[in-house]
Amino acid sequence: MMFELRLLAPEDRIETLGEALEALDALSVSVEDADAQTDAEQALFGEPGMPPPKEGWQRSRVLALFQAEAAAREAAVLLQAQDFFEGCEVLGVVAVPDQDWVRLTQSQFAPVEITPSFWIVPTWHAPPAEARQVIRLDPGLAFGTGTHPTTRMCLRWIARHNLGGQRVLDYGCGSGILAIGAAKFGAQAIDAVDIDEAAVASTRANAEANQVQLNAGLPQQAQGLYQTVLANILATPLRVLAPLLCGHLAPGGALVLAGILARQAEELQQAYAPYVRLEVSDTEDGWILMTARR
Repeated sequence: MMFELRLLAPEDRIETLGEALEALDALSVSVEDADAQTDAEQALFGEPGMPPPKEGWQRSRVLALFQAEAAAREAAVLLQAQDFFEGCEVLGVVAVPDQDWVRLTQSQFAPVEITPSFWIVPTWHAPPAEARQVIRLDPGLAFGTGTHPTTRMCLRWIARHNLGGQRVLDYGCGSGILAIGAAKFGAQAIDAVDIDEAAVASTRANAEANQVQLNAGLPQQAQGLYQTVLANILATPLRVLAPLLCGHLAPGGALVLAGILARQAEELQQAYAPYVRLEVSDTEDGWILMTARR
């Protein structure tokens, strides 16, 4: 049994409260909209892979988990004595029943359909009967589990195009899911690169788990020309990377870009206009897939 200290706090106190709770040995601290499910609810989302635009909501509920009830109540008393607690409120201490947190987490991740015969399946699930091609992938630190529209659109494109024998570049590989998808659909020489070493390690581990061959490394590993260049990042870095990505695109090759909101299509087309003619080839939930041929 663990215990949750519940607090109400204004937006400008969230960071200070979080640091104080961490110093008081809270096992975890989470922040929720205190007005959720009401007319005063606020949407607070950043783009994938980016931090949220604000630390919290105008009225935030702060939930801190403690190992013992005494520790949670002591933390409440100590916080109330601090100057920065002005404007905050202790809502109470609540017992949290023990649960199998691994099973609870796993239950939130079901197989993801890319096409009727192509699925992303966590290791604890059996593949659906109709699956002919499967990527085994568990949620991890690196972005890319198949649940986000940008990832699904890229994988659909891969599944619908012949990559047999191609040299493929996955730039900003995250979990390596696109590179693994390319390998599953016939690509022979695959470079998967990312600026984050944790992503590189994740890509290598996921490739091994899926029994595919690819080369994962930092961006300088990308060398020469590729028949397919994949980049599922965000619009701003994609604009900056236009000359680099197009410089790796072989004559007749395919450029596949994602992480782009529908309203950002024109600015991406302008950024890539000196090199290729980008077109919107897929849309899902406000996100678009943009592709071009050299």
